[in-house]
Amino acid sequence: MKRIAVFASGSGSNAQNIIEFFQKDPTASVVLVLSNNPNAHVLERAKLLDVDSIVFDKAQLSDPQHVLGQLIDYKIDFIVLAGFLWRFPEHIIHKFEHKVVNIHPALLPSFGGKGMYGMHVHKAVVAANVKESGITIHYVNAQYDEGAIVFQAKCIVTPYDSPEDVAQKVHELEMKHFPEVIKGLLQAND
Repeated sequence: MKRIAVFASGSGSNAQNIIEFFQKDPTASVVLVLSNNPNAHVLERAKLLDVDSIVFDKAQLSDPQHVLGQLIDYKIDFIVLAGFLWRFPEHIIHKFEHKVVNIHPALLPSFGGKGMYGMHVHKAVVAANVKESGITIHYVNAQYDEGAIVFQAKCIVTPYDSPEDVAQKVHELEMKHFPEVIKGLLQAND
């Protein structure tokens, strides 16, 4: 069984969805949640779901011995970024080459890059008057939102949609697709 670590900075709804999915699926198990935010609700979700969690700061993430050491100690096979807002360090990316994925709440390459997360993305989508948005699941590299795209799913954006409306549509896509895509990647890498 593959061992997954999830990095998250906020509420953790995607992390919870992934944890619960793999609690019912023998492909993998989420064994560790890591957060750069000691007040992130994801930590409470992890505790309620009986998953270990670790909080770290920027120096600890940059230190090849600290966070990477924890990942090695936990025998992690695959890393999922689910609402993690910091740039991911290259030393972890290299150690887990093609085993780190992120979800972005838009159709990359549009509406990606530094500062483009959460409601910032949905406000930009509405302001641009585009007809569709969605999710992009991609491998993580050294640049924000520039890794190879693994999967995209789309939703319609109407002229009447608010950023909150778009956020809700995108969130539904995240809940539906993210765990299944992770499972597919794990099976393909076997």
